[in-house]
Amino acid sequence: MPFIDSKITVKVSEEKKEKIKAELGKAAAIIGKPESFLMVGFEDDYCLYFAGNKLEKGAYVSVDVFGSVSSSAADKMTARICEIYEEELGIPGNNIYVEYRGTGDWGWNGRNF
Repeated sequence: MPFIDSKITVKVSEEKKEKIKAELGKAAAIIGKPESFLMVGFEDDYCLYFAGNKLEKGAYVSVDVFGSVSSSAADKMTARICEIYEEELGIPGNNIYVEYRGTGDWGWNGRNF
């Protein structure tokens, strides 16, 4: 039940969104989550500042999960997310923040897990 939400400084085409979504779907296995429950969101053309400067190419990625993510899995997932965004959008890893949030309460289809 992960939700990967991205705030991205560049405009992202529907084709690129589909490609990134597919790659994130594969990457979800790194944190032990199935693609079949993955939800992905994009906010493109987003204004981000880092170290006092406006980023031309940057991203803030939030990974919300039911349960928790181990530090080693998060480290591998961060590496993969940075690879995907650099390959697909030209955003360098040093302009990407990735946050992980776990919860014991996650609702879907009228009930909680």
